[in-house]
Amino acid sequence: MNEKIGSAEQRPLQAALYAALPVAAAAVLGNMATIPNIPVWYASLIKPSFNPPNWIFGPVWTILFFMMAYAFYRILRMPAQSAGRTSSIGLFLVQMALNALWSWAFFAAQSPLAGLVVIVLLWVMIAASSISFAQLDRVAAVLMFPYLLWVSFALVLNTAIFRLNP
Repeated sequence: MNEKIGSAEQRPLQAALYAALPVAAAAVLGNMATIPNIPVWYASLIKPSFNPPNWIFGPVWTILFFMMAYAFYRILRMPAQSAGRTSSIGLFLVQMALNALWSWAFFAAQSPLAGLVVIVLLWVMIAASSISFAQLDRVAAVLMFPYLLWVSFALVLNTAIFRLNP
């Protein structure tokens, strides 16, 4: 990434665009894999008693995606020479790719096992990204915390669905 891209020297609108693009891409790609598989395949799965109603996922993810984008924006606006900034950007982008990949593994591949493998990696990368953000900007790290909690719940849910649907 060019040192000027996403750095404090750049205009806020440009930084916002750079922050929003990977988050929006993950959301769109995830929805492409998820939405067509909900009415038939996902509906046919045995789910645990704590499975939330389907309508809750959209609003929760929308809020989380906005929080992630703002956290990333805060990191991108830091001076390019800030220690740990480049690795924080890399960790964030990897976890966003894993976020999209989970939907393809779980829903498109119709594989709770593949989803479980991806979500474990995703959880680790969200934690690493959050820790890295905390070293640069406490607010950015706090903004990532609800996402980590939701993915923790999703990991438990994915595990239960895997066990109930051998």
